[in-house]
Amino acid sequence: MSRGLAERDAAVVWHPYTQHGAAAPPIAVAGAHGAWLTLTDGRRVLDAVSSWWVNLHGHGHPKIVEAIRAQAASLEHVIFAGFTHEPAVHLAERLVGWARAAGAPATRAFYSDDGSTAVEVALKMAFQAAQQRGDTRRTRFIALRGAYHGDTLGAMAVGEPDGFHPLFRSLLPSVDFVPPDDLPALEALLAARPGEHAALIVEPMVQGAAGMRFHSAAWLRAAFAHCQADGLLCIADEVFTGFGRTGAMFAFEHAGVAPDLVCVSKGITGGFLPLAVTLASERVFEAFLGDDIGRAFLHGHSYTANPIACAAALASLDLFEAPEVVARRAAIVRETAAHIEALRPHPGLRGARALGTIGAVDLADAEGYGGARSVALRAAALDRGVLLRPLGGTLYAVPPYCTSSEELSHIYRVMGELAGS
Repeated sequence: MSRGLAERDAAVVWHPYTQHGAAAPPIAVAGAHGAWLTLTDGRRVLDAVSSWWVNLHGHGHPKIVEAIRAQAASLEHVIFAGFTHEPAVHLAERLVGWARAAGAPATRAFYSDDGSTAVEVALKMAFQAAQQRGDTRRTRFIALRGAYHGDTLGAMAVGEPDGFHPLFRSLLPSVDFVPPDDLPALEALLAARPGEHAALIVEPMVQGAAGMRFHSAAWLRAAFAHCQADGLLCIADEVFTGFGRTGAMFAFEHAGVAPDLVCVSKGITGGFLPLAVTLASERVFEAFLGDDIGRAFLHGHSYTANPIACAAALASLDLFEAPEVVARRAAIVRETAAHIEALRPHPGLRGARALGTIGAVDLADAEGYGGARSVALRAAALDRGVLLRPLGGTLYAVPPYCTSSEELSHIYRVMGELAGS
């Protein structure tokens, strides 16, 4: 008798964010369509978290499938140092155009592979630009308490110091942390260390991994104004919040700010393939120009600007602008707000909140990330046919934009049931 997929997996695979000494076997998925996953045992599960926030339009969307097929038959990959291709140029043109329409002074797109690398690129650009402009004292960064920007070394450095990565602190660059929505703390830091910071990095409006914590547009506006006036670059990490998750194309639009660097990934290809982009202003780009190769931005990845991934991203952007998708996304925004409002009086919940397609509530008896209750709630949601992945004591939903009204109602009904379990 052949071994099952989960048993085979247990013998050879090391999963992310998993304690293999205690975790249950992974759930085997056979396929997916729209907002639904089909498991190997035949069960169907509603993907309420867009498979770690990457899936915009539903699984297996035929337009993205066809774009990938066509591109693979034409040009699957080429080195991007000294070469270029139509999908990469076209995608850069569109992303730069959208960022500029949103208020960012973006003129250049630098390709990488995922959210962590997009952030890593932005941090390195900010640091090197400062050094090459002669601001050699600018060797520090400012980040927010509760932040999560990824798991590579630079991205870890600007993440919550008491979060996932305390073991690695001795390896990381120097970062000063301030609480969100605390302008006096930021002002005091800038006054105490004048001219020492290269950049401020924020997840605009929503700190995702921290438990869908929101901060105010007014604070974000004031923080950018203070930092840019003090000579810092401002980095908007839109890896999660970009592509309509907060209701706007980019979350920084809610505050009317103009970030110098913008990081995008996750939903960029509609959840099909790894791809990331760091959008930079011309001022940042010009700091790297000259005759000396050492002044260039010497950073790259083997699959930089992969044509198939770029083609998937272009198809996803086409869908994003399609009238039927615009209408359904707007409906999800309205319906999410209504569902969250209906959960507000629930005795087992607190802090009900919504922004765009993001809805979140906190359990009254909350616990930390990865605790027994969180794991049990995840299993209980699956038993009800919904994929939810609580962030500690926070239940949240970030559904694909194809999710129907009935499916969305089911997600929030299950969230209410879990709070009483």
